[in-house]
Amino acid sequence: MVSLDPVAATESVKLANAAFDPDMTGQLDVVKQVAPVSSTFQVRGSEAFTQKFYDWNFGVNKVSSITNGTLGVNFNNDRARSNSTFSSVNPSYQPTLEMSLVQPLLRNFGWNFATINVRLSESAQRTSQWLYGTALNDFVLRIGDEYWGVVGAGENLQVAEAALKFNNDLVRVNRISVQVGTLAPIDLQEAQSAASTAEANVYASEAALQTARAALRGDVMLNPAGTFLPENIEPGEGPNPEQEIKDTEEVALEKMVEYSPALAGLREAIRTSLLQVKFAENQTLPQLNIGAQFGATAVTGTSHCTSLNLTQPAVGGNCTIASPTSVPNNGVKLPFGGIYGDALNRMLDAKFYNYAAVLSFEMPLDNAAAKAALAQARVSYEQARMQYRAALSDSVILIESSLANVQADIKRAQATREAVFFAEKSLRDEQVRFRVGMATTHDLLQFQSELVTAQGNEVSAAIDLENARLALWHAEGTLLRVFNIDFEVQDPHQSLWYSKF
Repeated sequence: MVSLDPVAATESVKLANAAFDPDMTGQLDVVKQVAPVSSTFQVRGSEAFTQKFYDWNFGVNKVSSITNGTLGVNFNNDRARSNSTFSSVNPSYQPTLEMSLVQPLLRNFGWNFATINVRLSESAQRTSQWLYGTALNDFVLRIGDEYWGVVGAGENLQVAEAALKFNNDLVRVNRISVQVGTLAPIDLQEAQSAASTAEANVYASEAALQTARAALRGDVMLNPAGTFLPENIEPGEGPNPEQEIKDTEEVALEKMVEYSPALAGLREAIRTSLLQVKFAENQTLPQLNIGAQFGATAVTGTSHCTSLNLTQPAVGGNCTIASPTSVPNNGVKLPFGGIYGDALNRMLDAKFYNYAAVLSFEMPLDNAAAKAALAQARVSYEQARMQYRAALSDSVILIESSLANVQADIKRAQATREAVFFAEKSLRDEQVRFRVGMATTHDLLQFQSELVTAQGNEVSAAIDLENARLALWHAEGTLLRVFNIDFEVQDPHQSLWYSKF
């Protein structure tokens, strides 16, 4: 499950970048209104005032990733038709093109401040990768411990089986000696007791091996055939006490700082906390925004002659085009006749326009919320630094203890090998003395017991040495490299086209 955390965090980076994704809007609508006439001058010859509107509006808004300003472009189109007597352009087309910009100057402003949430998400994604690396490092260590547990249990079983064979052979020899009268029955009984004990040890060793294999199988989950139970893992190599560890304490500490995924994750957490502090500091500033807007519009349609005499309709032949120098005749016609394309052309001339400039300011009198958030961010930053210092101190202690264990286990392995060599030699000599009647069964079993103990100690020392090496590599953060496991933190930064401006 931990392996999916970086994938989910990558989607969080995309989500943060989505703030700069241009937002396109569109609206198409038809509205009709039929209302009773409320004025004698509203509609001539009808009791209903009818209007019908067609709108097709489009817009694009974009937040700048550089200045955090919001740029908007809106293109609105209205077509209106009514039965109003005094509607001079009916039906009419009125397109409007507007551009606007809202730019923060204090809060939420700064060089690339708009991308701080993206950088926070990227830092969190890197942290999730380091956490995955830490979990992978721990998993490989656990697998290694379980693997050497299987190897150790297998070798202990071999020691127990060898002891059982020795004791069974002794029982057979003693039984023959008792039958021919050269040995007392008590020697046979002592050999049988030792054989029964050895048999019990074999059963215990078999159970320990089965348990160790089950633990390793459950963690590795090797199941290519899709069966109900995963396959058993058969060890491919045994302990190698001759393998040297040349790392000094200084070298091991350098590797720990460079490669340890746990420490790297904590360092990334410090960077995340520092970004949060910078964000919180910016939020304590007043909200000061500057806004600007400019728009152009035009009107075209069927231009009607409007009578100057409210009691009589105008006669088309006596209608003049409205202009500053025209002399009114019987009626006036507005100079806005044309089709929708004419309206677009006139709009681009910007003869009819609007503009606005706005400066807005906002700040709570005590600004308590922003100050509290800043204090919390600073506390979190100090906590992250303290956690890193504590983890670094613990890691140093772990390196020192791991090196000490490796060095001690190397000497233990050498000592136990020598102990097994001398115990085997002593047992062989005692067997010679037993054959000529110079040693009793009790003496022989005593030497055989010492050999079994020495062999068990040798197995324990060899396995402890392998585990000590694993623990040292785990503390250094080089465990994955030792087993050629490719783990490298990927840069989560995404250069999306809309996040570049």
